[in-house]
Amino acid sequence: MVRKRAFIVGNGSLPFDMSERVDASDHVVRFNEPKKSIGMSGTKTKWLFVANSGKPMQRRLNDPNYPTSPIVRAADMVFFLYHPTIIRNYFIQPNFLSRLKGRRGDWTQDALAMFGEAGKTVAILPPTYYEEGCAELGLTSAMLTSVFPSSGYFGIRYALERLPAEEWDVEIAGFSWQGWKRHAWGDEQAWVKQKVGERSIRIWSVEKDRADSNEKDKEIG
Repeated sequence: MVRKRAFIVGNGSLPFDMSERVDASDHVVRFNEPKKSIGMSGTKTKWLFVANSGKPMQRRLNDPNYPTSPIVRAADMVFFLYHPTIIRNYFIQPNFLSRLKGRRGDWTQDALAMFGEAGKTVAILPPTYYEEGCAELGLTSAMLTSVFPSSGYFGIRYALERLPAEEWDVEIAGFSWQGWKRHAWGDEQAWVKQKVGERSIRIWSVEKDRADSNEKDKEIG
């Protein structure tokens, strides 16, 4: 059996321009919108996972260029990470003054309309998927209103579950496991390291792999 290759692209820095390697993969997973990886990770996209809550989603809805961006155009399928029930039960809601400024916790309906107009098929992950994912990280029910796993965690988890280890090699890049203080970064990184021990996964590290690439350039020169 010829093994297939999946590439999971985070929005953090990449060790070098990985566009050719990403676009040559059989399956590419991305999140929200490129940031530091823009222009360095190609455009091929099978699954695009989107956080349909809070200020980042509001910003995307207000950006007329987002629905026509290369990544959105390329996506075969868009997944909303948060079912409205999850947003309502666990997420921090905007205060009164923020609501007066137009902020909302749940942008599901507006996002459905935007992606629908862009011709995209959208799936909303069920509430149980979020809760089971939190439990897998060791988060107790009492922690779910103060700690919120990242989009990257849920997307990686979903991909690994649906791309069988006996058929797929997986590469992951653009993840630093740092950022918003309410994400469970340490637990998420430990979870990924555990998965590396269970199946064929390559994690591209910015510092190490950039150094390796530079050494190869010196050898070639």
